[in-house]
Amino acid sequence: MTSAAAPKVVHARAPGKINVFLKVGALLDDGYHDVATAYQAVSLYEDIRATAADDFSVSFTGPIDTSALATDGSNLAIRAATLLAHRAGYRGGVHLEIEKHVPIAGGMGGGSADAAATLLACDSLWGTDLTREDLLELATQLGSDVPFAFTGGTAIGTGRGDQLSPALAKGSFQWVLALADFGLSTPLVYSELDRHRDRHAQDIFPASTQPQVDANVLQALRAGDPHMLAEVLHNDLQAPALHLEPRLAAVIELGEENGALAGMISGSGPTVAFLAANLDAALELQIALSAARLTVVRATGPVHGARLIGS
Repeated sequence: MTSAAAPKVVHARAPGKINVFLKVGALLDDGYHDVATAYQAVSLYEDIRATAADDFSVSFTGPIDTSALATDGSNLAIRAATLLAHRAGYRGGVHLEIEKHVPIAGGMGGGSADAAATLLACDSLWGTDLTREDLLELATQLGSDVPFAFTGGTAIGTGRGDQLSPALAKGSFQWVLALADFGLSTPLVYSELDRHRDRHAQDIFPASTQPQVDANVLQALRAGDPHMLAEVLHNDLQAPALHLEPRLAAVIELGEENGALAGMISGSGPTVAFLAANLDAALELQIALSAARLTVVRATGPVHGARLIGS
């Protein structure tokens, strides 16, 4: 009697991201904003294991609390798998097991990383043989951060953040990330930004409809100099995020008091990203923040985007 062969499992991985610079344009007639951002992929990964199935389903493992995550067709990884199946004419399904390490609703693109890795995993599992360019085109249909999770490295994003151009980055940067035990809704933070701008219309310049990344950011990345980069870190969403969650201000202050070159809300928050001068400084900062009962992880960037690990 022969035992049945174990089902094939394809393992893919994609990184979370930090927006080292984020400028948000004026509110457009369609209710959205154009942005100009400098993305850096960091070594905090989402791992996807895909197994052939009759339908589409997802389950979660890892240290992140996933109890509030959707497991139906609204889940971004499920959307990625169904989009690929439709594009390739594939009639089967897939079970996705997601090992989560990127915080949920934390401003680090965890869901986007799930979608990017799912595209690679399902393409390999199903033998659809789409090119990376084909898969990247599908990624753009899934959300503004998904194309960057697919490509990784360091890149400038314009439009909705999905129009990418690679940026030169020398060496690696050391980050310490303070993770919140709550999330922040990206649409809510953007709405608060609009209200913030209305409240302070007399005191601030009107937002541009076509924002641009500061040239000093590109220079700091090219130089691989964390001190230069710390001087130009910027996030237009920080003020509204702090207005919604004032306690994050104390986290930023604590990190900067303990050796961080700079601290900043990552994306729409509530994760706080601290840039450290070197590995030793990052380790000391990690210890200090942990002693203050914060949940912290260390990460380096830039790292590669979505890739297959094995099958």
